[in-house]
This record gives sequence, C-alpha cells and structure tokens, in this order.
Amino acid sequence: MEEDIDTRKINSSFLRDHSYATEADIISTVEFNHTGELLATGDKGGRVVIFQREQESKNQPHRRGEYNVYSTFQSHEPEFDYLKSLEIEEKINKIRWLPQQNAAYFLLSTNDKTVKLWKVSERDKRPEGYNLKDEDGRLRDPSMITTLRVPVLRPMDLMVEATPRRVFANAHTYHINSISVNSDYETYMSADDLRINLWNFEITNQSFNIVDIKPANMEELTEVITAAEFHPHHCNTFVYSSSKGTIRLCDMRASALCDRHSKFFEEPEDPSNRSFFSEIISSISDVKFSHSGRYIMTRDYLTVKVWDLNMENRPIETYQVHDYLRSKLCSLYENDCIFDKFECVWNGSDSVIMTGSYNNFFRMFDRNTKRDVTLEASRENSKPRAILKPRKVCVGGKRRKDEISVDSLDFSKKILHTAWHPSENIIAVAATNNLYIFQDKVN
Repeated sequence: MEEDIDTRKINSSFLRDHSYATEADIISTVEFNHTGELLATGDKGGRVVIFQREQESKNQPHRRGEYNVYSTFQSHEPEFDYLKSLEIEEKINKIRWLPQQNAAYFLLSTNDKTVKLWKVSERDKRPEGYNLKDEDGRLRDPSMITTLRVPVLRPMDLMVEATPRRVFANAHTYHINSISVNSDYETYMSADDLRINLWNFEITNQSFNIVDIKPANMEELTEVITAAEFHPHHCNTFVYSSSKGTIRLCDMRASALCDRHSKFFEEPEDPSNRSFFSEIISSISDVKFSHSGRYIMTRDYLTVKVWDLNMENRPIETYQVHDYLRSKLCSLYENDCIFDKFECVWNGSDSVIMTGSYNNFFRMFDRNTKRDVTLEASRENSKPRAILKPRKVCVGGKRRKDEISVDSLDFSKKILHTAWHPSENIIAVAATNNLYIFQDKVN
C-alpha cells in the first residue's frame, strides 16, 4: 500500500444515490457475503438492498467489478412497545451472511430488538398445465375433466424472492448492537448493552444467556457491552468489547455463563493524556477478529489497535485515525459527534486495515510497510473509473494547495460503515445515504 503506487489506482463506481435523501435512506450497515459476489446494505428505514457482482464478459472485461441491484426488501418495520411506551426503530443495525449451502442465500438482519433470518432465492420457471385448476388459478369442475395433463415447467423472467425463515424476538431488554455467526454454522450470538445471548438457527423461542454484566443495582453500572464477535475457527471462543476500552475473550467450554473471562485485554492509560474526555474516547466502537484468528482489531474514537491473542497487557500496533481532532474534542462533545461509532475492517489477507473518519474521508493502514493513506468518498471526485487521490489534513501553519484545513472539515459527512471483499481489493464505503464501491485499477 504505497501511497505513490497502489492506493491511488482505485476505480470507483457510484451505486446508490438519492438526490432528495431522507433520514430513512441513511445506510446503517454494509456486508459482503463469503464469496464477495453479493453485497448487502441495511438502512435506517429498515430496508435491505443486495447488490450482485457483474459476471465477466469478453467484450467488456472492465465491467467485472461492478455491482448491480439484485434484490430489495423491507426487513423490519417500526414497532411500539406498549409496556415500556417506547418506539422500536426499524433501522437495521447489523447484517451477517451465512455461508452458501445450496442455490439460495441466507442472511441475518437485526434492528434494536429482533433478529430475522432471511432466505434469498431465484425463480426463473413456473409450472403450467394443472389438472384441477385453470391457467388463472381458478378451480375447475371435476366433472369437466376428461383427460389428464402432465404439468410442465415453463421459463419465465427471473424473479428474486426474499422470505423470512426465522424470527428471533423477545430476548433483549436493551438495544442489540452486534450479531455474529458461529463457525459451527448452527448457532449465532446477539449482544445488547448488558447481555449476550446464544441462539440455535432452528429454535426461535429459546436462547441461552452467555454473558450478563447487569449489576443488581443499576446505579452501580460502570460499563456497557459495545460489540461482540465469534472466533472465525474456534466455535467455543468469542470476544466482546466495553465502553471502558477493554476486551474480554471468553471460552464457552469453561462454563455455561461466561461471566469469568479467559483473557482480559487492556492498555494502561497514559496519565499525561488524561482529560475530561478520556473515558468517552477510549470506548471501543467495533471489534473484529482477523481472518487467521490470531489477532483482534478494535476501534475507539481516535485510534485503531491490533491485539495479539497471546498478549493482553498492550496492543502490538496502534494507528492514529484522526489525531488532529484531539484539540477539537470540546466542540465534538457539544455536537455529539464524540459518540459516533466507527467500524473497522481487515482486508482478505489481514495485511491492511480500513476505517472511516469525517468529511467523507476513510483511512487505510498497511501493517507491513506502516504506510497509511487518507481517501475521500464523495460525488465530486468519484466519477465512475476515476482515480482517487490521497487527501491530507493540515493542522496548523501554512496550508498547501491540496490540503484541507482541520477547521473546514464537515462533521456531518461521516463514514461509519465499510466492508472489504473477502479475497480481492474491492471495498464498499457507506457515506450517509450513498454507497461507493472502489477497486484496484484494472489496466
């Protein structure tokens, strides 16, 4: 990932744009499936949009990387909890794909309270020639049937259907922030602010509570769960992060209730950096296992950290995402931006990590060369097949022509959700209501 070579050679294709965007159109999650052929987005309006990758054609080889809309469906509707007098938003918090077992695709989607398992399948044939009903579907008079017909399947226009196969409800008192599919592909977990539940895909009316940090007296509450994920290979291991900047690794073989962690990852605080905002900015907004399962990546407000599972006392790598905002924490607190929850992702080989920032900027860090780059996802510089140019933020002193001043950053334009193709250099970046897909330049 050298700034002068690879990172600028990125094509962009502009996928989803609404000139008159509403709050419901804001993208709230982005996720590639296990092959990278499909890309799902969820939005604040409870919709799921699935994009499918174009198949390669001999006369248009450059179109291979393009994604087009494959299916759109309403996953969640707004609800009202009459007992608590609370509105339950339809906003999709997370989407997780299951590995493909047959011709159909399966994915989990969740809002604040309810997880749903969706089946997405194709139909391009329809049966004709029924004996007991006519072509319009009306029942025929049995006395009029004089001959038996053999029904046949006739080709029809391709139809993509999304059907809810399971609904996992009524198990969370607090808002669900994470769902994670286990490597046994039979179970998954859902995490809210104070509890983590383990579900079997076949059983919707029962879940096992595997973590519960709710104190007997809520006034003694000091931290909440912010994210949780299963290990990619060991079905008994999972991690969860907290608002205090700590990560706990748990082993389900040790006990049914994993209140006692196996490992506890925490970096000692530097007293010289202590401030009023220290606790807020140390809260972890995302945690991700590397594909290899050896490392954990965490994102807090200003940094991305990489932890080795074998070393609990400090991270092995720390990357500054936007350290120039350290002097702006007061105004970021006043406009609530300091509570924004940025996600982070690994590339397919765990060698590069990506996370979002403000002003529609997103950051990439190469773990091998230690080089980093800031890129921008915006309509102005993201025409299809345009090459992205690295951006630089000027903190003080004289500003160069191509730099942007820290005072002119737009904090309403934020990239919270990103995804990386599992095996290729293709990334998806959600900038409010727009989805951008960037890929390595195809010569």
